[in-house]
Amino acid sequence: MNLLQRFPLLANIQPGALGTPLLIIFILSMMMLPLPPFLLDLFFTFNIALSIVVLLVAAYTRKPLDFAAFPTILLVTTLMRLSLNVASTRAVLMYGHTGTDAAGKVIESFAQFLVGGNFAVGLVVFAILVVINFVVITKGAGRIAEVSARFALDAMPGKQMAIDADLNAGLIGEADARRRRLEVANEADFYGSMDGASKFVRGDAIAGILILFINLIGGLVIGVAQHDMALSQAANNYILLSIGDGLVAQVPSLIVSIAAGLIVSRVGKEDDIGSQLASQLFSTPQALGLSAGLLSLLGLIPGMPHIPFLMVAAAAGWGARAVHRKVQATKRAAENAAAPAAPVKPDSVDATWDDITPLDVLGLEVGYRLIPLVDRGQDGELLKRIRGIRRKFAQEIGFLPPSVHIRDNLELRPNAYRITLKGVTIGQGDAMHGMHLAINPGNATGQLPGQVTTDPAFGLPAVWIDDRSREYAQVSGFTVVDCATVIATHLNSVLFRHAGRLLGREEVQRLIEHMNKLIPHLFDEVVPKLIELPVFQKVLVNLLDEGVPVRDVRSIIETLAELAPQTKDPAQLSAAVRVALGPAIIHALYGPADELQVIVVEPELERMLNQAVANDENLAIEPNLAEGLLRGASAAVTRQEALGHPAALLVPERLRVPLARMFRRAVPSLRVLSHAEIPESRTIRVSSVLGALSA
Repeated sequence: MNLLQRFPLLANIQPGALGTPLLIIFILSMMMLPLPPFLLDLFFTFNIALSIVVLLVAAYTRKPLDFAAFPTILLVTTLMRLSLNVASTRAVLMYGHTGTDAAGKVIESFAQFLVGGNFAVGLVVFAILVVINFVVITKGAGRIAEVSARFALDAMPGKQMAIDADLNAGLIGEADARRRRLEVANEADFYGSMDGASKFVRGDAIAGILILFINLIGGLVIGVAQHDMALSQAANNYILLSIGDGLVAQVPSLIVSIAAGLIVSRVGKEDDIGSQLASQLFSTPQALGLSAGLLSLLGLIPGMPHIPFLMVAAAAGWGARAVHRKVQATKRAAENAAAPAAPVKPDSVDATWDDITPLDVLGLEVGYRLIPLVDRGQDGELLKRIRGIRRKFAQEIGFLPPSVHIRDNLELRPNAYRITLKGVTIGQGDAMHGMHLAINPGNATGQLPGQVTTDPAFGLPAVWIDDRSREYAQVSGFTVVDCATVIATHLNSVLFRHAGRLLGREEVQRLIEHMNKLIPHLFDEVVPKLIELPVFQKVLVNLLDEGVPVRDVRSIIETLAELAPQTKDPAQLSAAVRVALGPAIIHALYGPADELQVIVVEPELERMLNQAVANDENLAIEPNLAEGLLRGASAAVTRQEALGHPAALLVPERLRVPLARMFRRAVPSLRVLSHAEIPESRTIRVSSVLGALSA
């Protein structure tokens, strides 16, 4: 019987999962088992190599979560250094009388080579390394991690709201939302762990100081008292060994501390640290040129070392010239890419029918600074958002909208964009590429540095901010979105608002073809046998204009089939379809609530309006009364929203269409319902009366 048969639980353990537990057990065993000098040399060398690998990985990391295991690595490397300190201390105290190589060649080399065998120099260098590690690097990295952890925790509600807003707007899918929520939680956990892990290095520095003094005092006592060594000989052996032991532990500790500082002090997530330094520190030719001039002046001062200053000044001047050439070349390339093609002379080519191009149903025009957002070659973020918007629109409204034709327009401002419907502008705004829009939902506090503006989709106050102010804005209660999300949200809002105008004859025909695959023969019996295609399209457009989705095509077509022998009037058919869709309309406004809080018209005013309804379903009322109705409706909507109730006006069927047409532009958030559309399972409670302010 083999080991796996005897212990079946071992079969479920992956080989890679055993590595870390075995390493920790091995590290702990080094504290208790004596190690020969060769193994000490090997392990000290491995410790130095491991710290260098950690530093390089931290330098090439693009965002902190890419190295999420760093707090654990910090603990393991600290534990390894302490175990090696204990093992080397045992070797120093037991065999230090035999010579300076008692604890291995690595410790002896650090003591002889780095400090030249000088006791005083060794102690000073060790003290400086401890101060740099303990006071400067570790303390600074710990403070950054502490503040970052606090900001990450405070910003979590705002980030979660932004993720939910993107999910509800259809800009991201459920999988992306889960991934982003997990990233938010992991970020807070990472900085919290880094805040605690920095204490490991601080304690390691203190332990290094104590171990140094223990080796010094204990070694002198053991050498003189037990091995009858002369004081000078004991001091030579044990002090050199103690200094070498301290240095060989502090150098890896310093390297790992630098790696921790690099990880927590990163700003931005696009490039690694080396790329950021190259692109930001050495990308301004003016700074390099002025530095070269200043160094040249310092180098010409009598008494100054001329050669070093002039050499560095020449290097800075050459760098300024090279960067200036690169910047100019980039500008020329951008201008050439944005320059319009040379116009063709009118007389060179005769006009043809090919000059007439079909008008785009739905278009998006962008200024040249926004081109990267819609450039397929650069994997434009806005392109993916637009695909998600069309998918969400089709799922919620009931038909697939036309494709969005995107093009650059040099007549627009560089940061401007424009949304067009059949060549007519239906939405426009400005978006700052590379910046974030901090939107005040109404409860945000604090002032943000940046360009004050308004959210183009909903008209809320907002500020364009850079990436450095994003965390503070989220903590202050602002909803922070990037440039692509601003345009996508505006486009999404415009599509839903103009859904009726997007439903053309082609979309209706494709809807019928698609539904015939799902519900065979249902459409063939109604359209076009009982209801002609233009009438069917008009019914759907009437529903969309009043904010009613047409997803429930089965109920719509069954209602039309029932009423088709009686009337072909689109208005009457639309009213009947609304009654059939009544439960869905009420559920969209009120959800599963049994009690419906509604606005009603004052009885005397309702009687006057009934008398004023003409045959064409328009209200023939005095201008003063119409103005009073609009003011009263606006005030009633404000009261309903303040109470947390939907803004819904309940009127008789005869008044629903004319009042809905009247309020559609002036009070777009008010939904006008008829009594016939209320399901019998719901109860009605009047929360506001329209009429007192209108009289």
